[in-house]
Amino acid sequence: MSSSHTKSDLSPDGKPNPSIARHGRPLGGDTARSTRGSAIVDLSGQVLNNGATTHLTQPRKPTWIRAQIPGGKGYEAIRDNMEKHGLSTVCQEASCPNIADCWSRGTATIMILGDICTRSCGFCNVRTGKPLPPDYDEPKNVGKSVALMGLKHIVITCVDRDDLADGGASIWAETIKETHRQAPNTSVEVLVGDFAGDRSAMQTVIDSKPEILAHNIETVPRMHRAVRPQATYERSIGVLQQIGNSSLVSKTGIMVGIGETDEEVISLLEDIQKRAQTEIITIGQYLQPTRNHLPVERWGHPDQFKKYEQIGLALGFRVVEAGPLVRSSYHAEEQVLTLESRKLVE
Repeated sequence: MSSSHTKSDLSPDGKPNPSIARHGRPLGGDTARSTRGSAIVDLSGQVLNNGATTHLTQPRKPTWIRAQIPGGKGYEAIRDNMEKHGLSTVCQEASCPNIADCWSRGTATIMILGDICTRSCGFCNVRTGKPLPPDYDEPKNVGKSVALMGLKHIVITCVDRDDLADGGASIWAETIKETHRQAPNTSVEVLVGDFAGDRSAMQTVIDSKPEILAHNIETVPRMHRAVRPQATYERSIGVLQQIGNSSLVSKTGIMVGIGETDEEVISLLEDIQKRAQTEIITIGQYLQPTRNHLPVERWGHPDQFKKYEQIGLALGFRVVEAGPLVRSSYHAEEQVLTLESRKLVE
């Protein structure tokens, strides 16, 4: 690692500050593009410079980070079904490390509203740019596909669509309704963005009554400028509060290893519970998708994730799924069953 840091690049303890230090290339899916063709954000000034020619060399993963190679009948069946109905999956677009595990067990996360995002988050591998117009047949296709898969639980998410007046909320609502209509035995979990703070758009999704409504806050407040440059921590708290005030099960997720401290993670858990009373939270290790994304600052040991789980449950979360390879939709069906069993005990 280069030792040439300016004073502003360093944290109070003298270590490089990943949230403000420099990097030689734009980061994220395609951070120099927007829906109008001009730059929205460039994370070059916000991420650690690892050297002039070997910037962001991906560190060797520890022994507890091991992903299964995709394959098998279950995996191939879901892949073929997605292709047949023209659907995208966040499993593929976000390079999820659990794709083999989830697909081989017959579960998947469907991504609607295309595969091009209007935002350029520093951790995300989904493409950034000008999305294609919405496919208004997509809600019916999603419902049909879920019915064909015969799943007990489906997770649906989407790219951010800041180019649409309602952020895609109307298509969200139709997709949820069609999935319930065509696959009545399947519970529906949806993972939405912040709709740029449009509460009426969020209410449209709430009124369509998915069984679980999730919005990922992703990281601690200090890291938002680098991790989610077109979002804000307070806006996401507001989204979680609105979900929490509904009759739906609320859920959020964060990643660690991107520059935060354990103390900041615990403070974040406390704040979410105090202000939004969110029921389910997932906590996983950040994995750098490419050298052009935010670097991994540390690898969380499985024991540390166990501590996060214990602290989260003590604070009031009903379900805490924490582990190095945990993602928002990982073992989603098991999370539902755990939540139901704990409610019965209470």
